[in-house]
Amino acid sequence: MKLDKIIYLASFLLTLGVSLAEQRPNILFIYTDDQSHRTVSCYDEAYPWVKTPNIDALATKGVRFTHAYIGTWCMPSRATMLTGHHQFGVESMRMEGQYPGSVYDPEKCPFWPRVFRKHGYTTAQIGKWHTGIDSGYGRDWDHQLVWSRPKYPQNAGNYFDDQIIEVNGKKQRISGYTTDWYTDRAIDFIEGKNRDPKSPWYLWLCFGAVHGPFTPADRHRNSYPHAVVPEPADIYPDQPARKGKPKYVRERSRWVRNSDGHAELDSGVKQRTVKNAPIHGNTLQNWVRQYHQGVLAIDDSVGRLREALEKSGQLNNTLIVFAADQGIAWGQKGFQQKIAPYDANIRGPLIMSFPGKIPNGKVCPTPVGGTDLPPTFFSLVNLPLPWKMHGHDLTPLLKNPNSDWNHPVLTALTGEKYGSDTDIVPTDPEILYKTARVPWWISLMSERHKYIRTLVKGEVEELYNLETDPEELNNLALDPKHLAKLREMRAAMIAELKRTDAGLVDNLPEFSTPK
Repeated sequence: MKLDKIIYLASFLLTLGVSLAEQRPNILFIYTDDQSHRTVSCYDEAYPWVKTPNIDALATKGVRFTHAYIGTWCMPSRATMLTGHHQFGVESMRMEGQYPGSVYDPEKCPFWPRVFRKHGYTTAQIGKWHTGIDSGYGRDWDHQLVWSRPKYPQNAGNYFDDQIIEVNGKKQRISGYTTDWYTDRAIDFIEGKNRDPKSPWYLWLCFGAVHGPFTPADRHRNSYPHAVVPEPADIYPDQPARKGKPKYVRERSRWVRNSDGHAELDSGVKQRTVKNAPIHGNTLQNWVRQYHQGVLAIDDSVGRLREALEKSGQLNNTLIVFAADQGIAWGQKGFQQKIAPYDANIRGPLIMSFPGKIPNGKVCPTPVGGTDLPPTFFSLVNLPLPWKMHGHDLTPLLKNPNSDWNHPVLTALTGEKYGSDTDIVPTDPEILYKTARVPWWISLMSERHKYIRTLVKGEVEELYNLETDPEELNNLALDPKHLAKLREMRAAMIAELKRTDAGLVDNLPEFSTPK
């Protein structure tokens, strides 16, 4: 072959390679913190006064999942997003040093963004990092601008201003409202800064909002002046709705009646790295209003990010995913926290938009979990999974949100233990109840039935029908009429634990038998 033909062919193949690279989809994964599905106005459970027009607009251009169980609390939820594994499968991850210090072995616990890098993707992460002092820059990420809570625990409570961050491994200090600050840097990346313009990209944008101290931007501190927040039917321990629950739930008492008879948060917000900071007051009404105000800057950011994609000509080739690490309860069953297995505590929003690739304005009623997201990302960019992941590719549901789906959703809390360290369920209360005084538990969601197994010897099982009892007030496990469904769900949970190689499946404590 003549030299000029060889040069032409090489040039053609190079051009073709660039063209194919440009056609591979980008992924913008917007990940918020402690944001309940109730804070998004397109969700049926939102209060009537809630307004999130930009997140709603994302749903009109994509698929909204009604029942998403992404995680249980900040650190394990993020570990799942990086590995595709439940907490009990994240090997070598462990808490170490001053809270929230944590470490892991990147060979035993590889994070999948490195696989995207090897296949030509530019990977970037901006915002909150909460998964080991090793944030993976240069190995998992091409570009990283992170507020590393494990590495700088003295700064771990600074969710909304005055943060120690690392920019590609180099330490610096920033000021300014972080939701806006992270968004500005994400838009820089979308517009071409800190990346190869010829390569597809994956950006994980992790907001610190709306986590405690639930601080809204100054521009939103007068929003929702007429917010009305009904008191949950199970906010106080003496209410009948608390019956039939495990002991740790029956005795939960974060809320008290003030002199006016209204629910008030006893002693304010209690978190190891967060100071109590009520802006409007300490009642349920005050706190829920403040919490929702903190979501408004997130909504602003969603609008700005989508506009940046559109102006840069990338909107039609970018999958946008909007999710939260988990939700948070405000009074339900006496809680003011995440971590517990109830929808009020951990259910969050999940919306996916990909113009021309998935339907517009569809609602998927099928329950899905956090472990389902990484396999879905690999499927949408047409890459094989690098290792066995615990979840399932959601693309069939994205194409047809009403497809038959035979995969139940497993969710597990194993406190501050990960991987094989969870094989033996502890009996020592100092370990078993380490995380916010909630013991280890496992739940299974299948269609609208939820089964909960508290991993405390002699504790009751729980079974709820969320179709007829969305507040999870009536424990059907205590009613002999539902024994067949209880046994079915119990067996399904065991099967799912075995499928996901959970070592603790052979060491589950015995539950109590209803009389």
